[in-house]
This record gives sequence, structure tokens and C-alpha cells, in this order.
Amino acid sequence: MFYHVKELQYRAKPERPDPIYAKKLQEILGGQFGEISVALQYLFQGWNTRGDGKYRDLLMDTGAEEIAHVEMLATMIARLLNDAPVNAQEQAAKDPVIGAVMGGMNPQHAIVSGLGSMPVDSVGNPWTASYINASGNLLADMRMNLTYESQGRLQAVRLYEIAEDRGVKDMLSWLIARDTMHQNQWLAAIAELEAKENVVVPSTFPRELEKQEVSYTLFNYSAGNESAKGRWAYGPSMDGCGVFNYVENPVPFGKKPKLKPAPKWVHDTPLNVLRTSDVHPDPDTK
Repeated sequence: MFYHVKELQYRAKPERPDPIYAKKLQEILGGQFGEISVALQYLFQGWNTRGDGKYRDLLMDTGAEEIAHVEMLATMIARLLNDAPVNAQEQAAKDPVIGAVMGGMNPQHAIVSGLGSMPVDSVGNPWTASYINASGNLLADMRMNLTYESQGRLQAVRLYEIAEDRGVKDMLSWLIARDTMHQNQWLAAIAELEAKENVVVPSTFPRELEKQEVSYTLFNYSAGNESAKGRWAYGPSMDGCGVFNYVENPVPFGKKPKLKPAPKWVHDTPLNVLRTSDVHPDPDTK
């Protein structure tokens, strides 16, 4: 069961309207790594968790908090859109300041949402459920959560750096701090799960069923060999089950593929059809 309280988790009030910045702020609301994504990602992971209750509870705690962040951002965006000059086309022709505002504002904030926030990113792409990840494997999910919090904090910091409004920066400072906590809590959960399961996901697949001769080999598949200098190229593997090794000039393990002709009803190009140039070569070609 969920319930809503009218107070915000933290204040979300700008000093003045700024429809251009409202458009930018949409990224951490409805973008891939925005608050809508993490809220639903954590909740679905929590709802799908089987077993140890503390992980489920942690996911539900954090997912519910992220809904509060959605509300804060939606409120801030709506307030940044207050008094936006949406019908000032004639004035815009005379006033370069208003023209700049009109030029940088997301027109859907005026036409579609009535000066409110929307579940879209900063360039208007609709939020999609394909952004969320809930695999049922807690270690895989916690690692994805760490990635999302890392990307989300990075974007919030970038928005903070380009913000001038003290009210906006105050709210972003709160969100950045919460992202700090969330990265730390997912790292703590990851460390605990790795201690239980080892570091490779899934830990339940029998190792003898994988080609163990290449389980810890780094193949040099690009020009240069700088990658050989990394920790991933030598010494004990991170899971403690093997030793890293580096292959400078890897050879193919398979043969050149050759497909049999397709049936006639498919109407592919017949393999016995020759190009004109094959039958009558260009005399100038050596």
C-alpha cells in the first residue's frame, strides 16, 4: 500500500521563472537515468525479490524515496514555467530577451502540459519502460542500480554547474547528496552479495559447462597493446577462480562460414548467378 503526504521531501522553489532551464531539468526527471526510471526500477526489483527480506526492504525504501524526487522535480519544473511568455510572439519580435526565452523553451510545456512537467527528457523523448531493469538477480540488479545512480549524479552535477538560480541549486544539492548515499548503499549491497555468491553473475551456472580455457583471457582485438598493462591482463582473476592472461595475436577459433543455398520460394539471389564483369572482365583491369 502506498500513501502520499502533501509536504515535499525537500524544498523545490526557484528564485524566478526560467522556462529554458525547465527544459534542461526534464533530463533528470524523464531521461534514461532520471528519477522516474530509478523509482520504477527499484520498485519492480523490490516487488520481484524472493528470499532475504532486507534487500527487498532496501529497494522499497529507495524506490519510494525516488517517487518523492519525481514530485520535487515536477514541482520545480512547474514553478520554473510560471509566467512563461507563451503568447508573446509580437513582443518577441521586438524584445530579444523574450525572443531568446521563446526560442529555448520546450513548446510542449505550453501546448501539451499547460506549463507543467512531463514524463520526457530534455529534448522531448518520451520516458519508456525499457529504461528500467529488474532481472530477478539481486547482484546484477544492484550493479545496474549503481550505474544509474552514477549517471544520475553526473547529470545532476552538470545541471548544478550551469544553474544560476539559488533555489534550483539548493534542490540539486539535496538530490546530489542523496545520489551519494544511494551509490554507497548499492556498493555495500554489492560487496555483501559478492561475498555470498562470488563476483560473476550468475554464480549458479556450473563452471564446467563454460569454455574455461578462455574464461580469463584478454584478446588483443585492436591496434596496439596498451591494454596488456592493465590489472585485467595478468595475475589472479577477480573472482579468485583463475589467472588472467593476455593473447597478443589471437587466432580464429572457428572456420569461415558457408551457408547453403536458400529454397527457391525465398527468391534470394541464386549462388550461380555471375556478374557481367565476371564473365567479361574489364580489359584495363589487371
